[in-house]
Amino acid sequence: MVDIPVEDPRRGDASTSWIRRYQMRRTVKVPVRHLIRVPSAKLGRSMADLTSIRTDYCRAGLHERDLDPSPMVQLDKWLQEAIAAQHPEPTAMTLATASRDGEPAARVVLLKGLDDRGLTFFTRYESDKGRQLAQNPRACAVLFWVLLERQARVTGAISKVSREETEAYFRSRPRESQLGAWASAQSTVIAGREELLARLDEVRARFGDGDVPCPPVWGGYRLVPDQLELWQGRPSRLHDRLRYTRKGENAWIVERLSP
Repeated sequence: MVDIPVEDPRRGDASTSWIRRYQMRRTVKVPVRHLIRVPSAKLGRSMADLTSIRTDYCRAGLHERDLDPSPMVQLDKWLQEAIAAQHPEPTAMTLATASRDGEPAARVVLLKGLDDRGLTFFTRYESDKGRQLAQNPRACAVLFWVLLERQARVTGAISKVSREETEAYFRSRPRESQLGAWASAQSTVIAGREELLARLDEVRARFGDGDVPCPPVWGGYRLVPDQLELWQGRPSRLHDRLRYTRKGENAWIVERLSP
């Protein structure tokens, strides 16, 4: 479906601010579908053999004595080591969410903040993940640094960050990314890329050379960890897995898990 703006009697007169007009915008849904049929000759065809693709991990080990008492400090240590190793996209993390009915979804987002409070990322509140988080405010994030043979998995509750924190981050973004946040109604179906570029041109014209404010439907979320698992690849699939689990205010237990 495609959002098509239409006139709304609530939009106000010429004195109404453009931000208020944006908030009061009403849309109708117009279906856009492309039906693709798979030729019968391709059905049931054998895919590539993946059974022989494997890597034996032997770079390092992970020991309880080496862990920081704070899981967030330990995670920051691993992240900084990935950055120092010039790992591609070291802040990329797979974020898994679920709807109220348990329908799962996962996607890669960029970690934009890490401190004692948790992990912060930004998106559109009306995106698929935003709607799922509104229904079921829990999530799991995984960072995978394959060059270091490591991954970190964080599970916990999700909450929105303050508007002040969102706007401070938005001001730090490149201007084209700021404009893109206004042009893209994230996760909605569009007729083609031309429609997206037309929206971008409209947004450029609207803001001209002035500052681009943060859209009211765009902002940050913080994943507050209940658990953090650290995984270090080891030979013969006998990996090291150490898990922090929250046990009260600033209290954690560390357990080793079987690989």
